Amino acid sequence: MTAPAAAAPLRVVVLVSGSGTLLQALLDAGPPEQTGYAVVAVGADRPDTGGEERARARGVPTFVVPLRAFETRAEWDRALTEEVAAHTPDLVVSAGFMKVLGPHFLGTHRVINTHPALLPSFPGTHGVRDALAHRVKVTGCTCHWVDAGVDTGPIIDQRAVRVEADDTEESLHERIKVAEREMLVHVLVRLAADRGSWLH
Repeated sequence: MTAPAAAAPLRVVVLVSGSGTLLQALLDAGPPEQTGYAVVAVGADRPDTGGEERARARGVPTFVVPLRAFETRAEWDRALTEEVAAHTPDLVVSAGFMKVLGPHFLGTHRVINTHPALLPSFPGTHGVRDALAHRVKVTGCTCHWVDAGVDTGPIIDQRAVRVEADDTEESLHERIKVAEREMLVHVLVRLAADRGSWLH
């Protein structure tokens, strides 16, 4: 009697805009046989990002779809949708991707995102700064499904990070990033193992 074949890895396309440290955490987590997922491509909204360099160093295909190359945001959204679809992903990870994905993209692909605050508190681009301004004692990071709103999709996981008395925006954000990387890997491993509950 032969053992059942292992499930194919969850095919993941990662979208980046900057240095790519979240991407690096996903690449460093282990081989697909261990994690259950495989990063099959990395896309960026501008050329020469650190994320692209990290992907190329691992032999992962990359692509760039800059917003400024299109007359309208809708055209860019469709072009990005098609570029991602060419890699037949099961899941798209927005990993520090600094553009809002449009309705065509979200109607085609399942997307998760990480945010440096404990949603629903402090959504938007200044989550760390806003947490400090409100003098909270605990903040953190959130992984959520992406919907048409800004950081409003269903929450998948969260990690708490204590705010220290001498924290600056930079020092707090660095500690949040450590938790964020660990959380994202954990979420992907979990989604790969339990894909029957969300993939269809």
